This record gives sequence, C-alpha cells and structure tokens, in this order.
Amino acid sequence: MFEFTLTARAGRARAGVFHTPHGDLATPVFAPVGTQATVKTLTPAQLTELGASLVLANTYHLYLRPGDELVHDLGGLHEFMQWPGPTLTDSGGFQVFSLAQTRKIDDDGVTFKSHIDGSTHRFTPEKSIQIQENLGADIIMAFDECSDPNDHAYSKIAMERTHRWAERSLAAHTRSDQALFGIVQGGVSPDLRTASAKFISSLPFPGIAIGGLSVGETKAEMHAALDLVTPLLPEDKPRYLMGVGTPEDLIEGVRRGIDIFDCVLPTRLARHNAAFAPEGRLNLMNAAFARDQRPIDETCDCYTCKTFTRAYLRHLIVAKELLAGTLLSIHNLRALIRLMETMRAAIQDGSFESRVPKWLKQWQGNAERLKDG
Repeated sequence: MFEFTLTARAGRARAGVFHTPHGDLATPVFAPVGTQATVKTLTPAQLTELGASLVLANTYHLYLRPGDELVHDLGGLHEFMQWPGPTLTDSGGFQVFSLAQTRKIDDDGVTFKSHIDGSTHRFTPEKSIQIQENLGADIIMAFDECSDPNDHAYSKIAMERTHRWAERSLAAHTRSDQALFGIVQGGVSPDLRTASAKFISSLPFPGIAIGGLSVGETKAEMHAALDLVTPLLPEDKPRYLMGVGTPEDLIEGVRRGIDIFDCVLPTRLARHNAAFAPEGRLNLMNAAFARDQRPIDETCDCYTCKTFTRAYLRHLIVAKELLAGTLLSIHNLRALIRLMETMRAAIQDGSFESRVPKWLKQWQGNAERLKDG
C-alpha cells in the first residue's frame, strides 16, 4: 500500500512516487501546512487548483481543539476538512518542545500545559499514536523529542529517548492504512546524527523523517547534517525533512536526497504582506507598489498572478481586506510547488545539477537584496 518507487536520479537528488490510500505522491514534494485542519485563508479546492498534493495537519493542536475523538467520530481528517488527497500529521513532539516554560519531560513522556486554557495534559508515544490514528492521516510520525541543536550532552539524551519512543510508537501502531515514519534526531553533532540515522533505519518504518533542524542552527550546519544523514538512509524509503521550506532550503534539500518537505513560511509570509518575486521577497505594503500594474511574477501561472496587479494587492492590504491573505497565499504556495515541479522535471530529464547554481543564485540573491533593503 505504501510502496515507494524511484523513477529517476541526478546525483543524490531523487524523483519518485509514494503510493498512499488517498493517492500517489510525486516526489520531491512540498506540503502546505494546515495546522488546525485548514491551510490558512485557502479552501481545499484552491489548494487543488494551485497543485498541492499533500497537506500537513498538527496533532497537538487538533488534540486540544476540537479533539481527536471528535474528528474520528466525524469521519476522520479527510472527511472533516474535505481534503481528498494524502495527509500527514506530526507527532506533537515539536510543539511540546516549543512549550519550554510549561512542559516537563521524563522517559515515559511529556506533561505540558495547553496554550489555550492552561489545562494540564500528557503525551506518551502511545498517546501520540492513538491521537494520530483517530485523526486518520495517511502518513503519521513516531513521537520524538526535539532538543537544542547546540547542546551535545542533552541532544544525546533526547536522541536516545527518541529511539526508545520510536520502538514504543511502532508497538502501539495498529492501523495498516497509515504509514508510520520514524524520526532521526541528534542536533548538529555528527556522531549523534550518524547513530540516530543507523538506529531509525534499522526499524521497520516505511519512511524516515529528519527532525530537529531549522531550529536555530546555521544553514551550513543543517547542510552538513543532511550530507551526513541521507547516505545512511534506505534508498527504498521516502525521506521527509520536517519544517523546512525556504526556496533555497528546498533546492539544497532536494540536492541532498530529500523527498518530502513542509513549512508554514509561504502562508505566514502572506499574512505579513510578503510575496516571493523574481526581484526578491516583496513587502506589498510599500508605497512603491501603489501604481504598479505588474503581477507579482510575470512568469507565475497562479490565479493571483494571472488576474491581479501589485497595485490592487497593495490596496487590499492597506484596506485590511481579508482577500489579500488569500491571494498572497495562493501565489506563495504556488511559487514553492512550481519550484518543486521544476526540480522534479529536471531530475527526470537529467538537467538538475546544471540548473542548481542558477536556482540558488536567484533565491539567495533575492534574500541578500531583501536584507540590504
């Protein structure tokens, strides 16, 4: 049911297909984040139109509200949010990690306080799997502990705990229609990342995620971790880099053999009036766009770029119209999904490696110009 088929390679970059009960995922793939069973400001029909094939939802948030049992009783995540394609849920581990002031971790699990009302809750590997089975996503995650990447001593403790929790997650998993992925941890320490990649690879997971990156380490450290880890992972299983999604990170990740990505960045930028564009990340609140009759990106095929001008988008932002967030989210997500489509095609036609420098120059140069501005 969850067979992963590689269709092409270009160096370490891979193109493939991951079969799920709700459709095939052509990889490499970027997943929009629908934290609370919705990608902010967008309908499922709009997601389909802009080319999304996988949507991520959040275990921690849906457990707290409206409750995983309610979602189960109403038909599961696909029926509840009316998304027909594949879905993925995280384990809740990263959200609990983020609650540093209100959580207590022990070898059995984590006790934490809700960010909504302060009530006390507890996650264990078994509880996380139970919640995810109630939610019913196609791809689910083993419960893990994310740690400060620069604290080697604690990263070792968290990694070893993650390994024990991975075994417990496997033992608790009962649904054959859900692919349970293990998670590699270990901070930025080569010895820990190596040990974790080997251990998680030794377990019978149909896919493997790489966690604990993009949480404060440098880009060079993240790339070094990927350079070390991906060659140690099984060739016949999809690789998921969790929570990473700037355009340059997508390029560098695909280049190093990553198959699946997710990130809140494109919709978060949209809610802050920002859009990906050829000349750099645009802040459309700026007065310079008041009479600009160009689309955000003349090369983009999204509804926003085919229909509206920068001037109109700025007007919506200044007027605080909700449509602004929708139109910018459509464009930003389409920009990343189109980048993934372009890379996938380049892997298949053999041009990937030759095109990487141009892609990186475009996106990294944009970032530099944005900083200078």
